[in-house]
Amino acid sequence: MAKHEKISEAVVRRLPIYLRYLSYLQQVEVTTVSSQQMGRNLDVNPAQIRKDLAAFGDFGKKGIGYDVNYLVEKIRQILKLTDEIRVALVGAGNLGHAISNYNAYLKDNMRIAAIFDSNPKKVGNELAGLSIQPLDELAETIAAKQIKLAIITVPAPAAQSVCDLLTQAGIKGILNFAPTTIRAPKDVRIHYADVTSNLQSLAYYLT
Repeated sequence: MAKHEKISEAVVRRLPIYLRYLSYLQQVEVTTVSSQQMGRNLDVNPAQIRKDLAAFGDFGKKGIGYDVNYLVEKIRQILKLTDEIRVALVGAGNLGHAISNYNAYLKDNMRIAAIFDSNPKKVGNELAGLSIQPLDELAETIAAKQIKLAIITVPAPAAQSVCDLLTQAGIKGILNFAPTTIRAPKDVRIHYADVTSNLQSLAYYLT
């Protein structure tokens, strides 16, 4: 497998798309697929698909294509989805509720394992089978449950302080839903789920 530092973020972001498609093929009992077929269904250049996958190994056979089950297994290994990945969620508001309730549908061993909020009226309430905890229990809980990823769904003014708490507790990856930019140490990766920006970019294509 190629070293992670040589793999672009764009490639890593495409792998879950390939995995979702291949998982669908498993469900409909398709056993092999070509890069051309993947490209047509995913609207991705087949050469790009071959290049992306080749960065991690030789998974296909010329003239045959990819074994679906084998490629699903390999992509899951690349994305580290073979072991349970526990996620912390900070912010039990409306968005936090929606994401937490989605927990039951999460696949590939990923699950929200702890929920935190600063509002005393919310602390102790149950959400998606978990008791909402106060922020002062964040570090201890993250260590005890060996949580490495987190989701931030707090208001923008609180996002940076929450990010600081998470990184100090050992979190290495953050999905930020707060509509603001946050800063973290270089060894912590932040991805943004900015609904407004995505809608604005979609508006460009309206006729």
